[in-house]
Amino acid sequence: MRTILLSVILSVAALAASADEQQILDSEKAWASAVVAKDFAKLDAMLTPDLIYAHSTGAIEDKAKYLGNMKSGTQRYAGIEPQTPTVRMHGDSALTHTIVRMHGVNASGPFDNKVMMIHMWVKSGGKWKLAGHQTTKLP
Repeated sequence: MRTILLSVILSVAALAASADEQQILDSEKAWASAVVAKDFAKLDAMLTPDLIYAHSTGAIEDKAKYLGNMKSGTQRYAGIEPQTPTVRMHGDSALTHTIVRMHGVNASGPFDNKVMMIHMWVKSGGKWKLAGHQTTKLP
């Protein structure tokens, strides 16, 4: 009986983790889509108020600065193309790691970068929100 109960508990836990992981993957896609589409309302809703957004250039922005630069056109993305992300769940937070091609135009001109990207997601009010972004340029 204990073995069956333990199996059921582990199965339920695995399903919950899988559902959360899928929600994170969906959130990653929604973020990339909102950035490329310049959907500022959607971006605003999916970012935590205390967002830390670190670009591969070394620039670090808070939520207001990040959205301001996006709205002003200082940073425009024509495409964000992720490879298979890795998701690591930690309760009501999650980390994602993926290799991404990002291309568009910024204050320095056109860019076409291959980057390593880490996102930190936190569950707030039943929704996953982006709390941290870090990219590093790759050769």
